[in-house]
Amino acid sequence: MVKISDFQIKDVVNVSDGKRLGNIGDIEINLSTGRIEAVVISGSGRVLGLFGKDQDIVIPWKNIIKIGQDVILVRYKGFEEKISDEA
Repeated sequence: MVKISDFQIKDVVNVSDGKRLGNIGDIEINLSTGRIEAVVISGSGRVLGLFGKDQDIVIPWKNIIKIGQDVILVRYKGFEEKISDEA
């Protein structure tokens, strides 16, 4: 059995580009099925948190590739990648 607090201390890394996305701040649970639908990585604060906050990153459960001892590997294609793909 795994606790949510165990997930929160692991770094989440995107296998698409090797970047660290952050840590899990929350999870989305389907109350009908009791299954985890997604994990949410809380956006980091900007400039000491005074000028807003980055958007949360929602990773569907199916995009989690591996949960390791220290790291959670995910497949995530974010907004930044879409811009660079179009250029």
